Amino acid sequence: MPDAGQIAQVDIADKNITLRRAKAFAQVKTKPQVIRLIRRNRLIKGNALTAAKIAGIMAAKRVDALIPLCHSLNLDWIDLSFNLKKDRIEIISEVKTKQATGVEMEALTAVTVAGLTIYDMIKSLGHDIVIGPIYLMEKSGGASGHHRFYRSFKL
Repeated sequence: MPDAGQIAQVDIADKNITLRRAKAFAQVKTKPQVIRLIRRNRLIKGNALTAAKIAGIMAAKRVDALIPLCHSLNLDWIDLSFNLKKDRIEIISEVKTKQATGVEMEALTAVTVAGLTIYDMIKSLGHDIVIGPIYLMEKSGGASGHHRFYRSFKL
């Protein structure tokens, strides 16, 4: 354990290698007319959901370069799905690996960067855009087992 004020990466050398899985959620709220343009693939920059999916996958693979104390992980599978509602896009990521540490940060980073990519794709239509909430939905694997996280506070 580091001294007060110091930081240290967690030592995972003695942890068991197990199948680790995490799902995360993010939301991008915008005007209904923007959602209609996304649904019809009529944005100036092209297909927002395809760009967001690729960006989310790429980001999940590089979490160790973005967040200082995260471990480098070989990810076995990453996927993002999008659910278009009247005034928002819901984003869900799922990440899997067989490693000695979990993939929560990878799942959260995937939905966050996907949301930022959607923002970039639609900002020319107006800046009435909100990203969030962003949260971990569930995780499994490792000593702590399987957990589903429910929103216990108002978002």
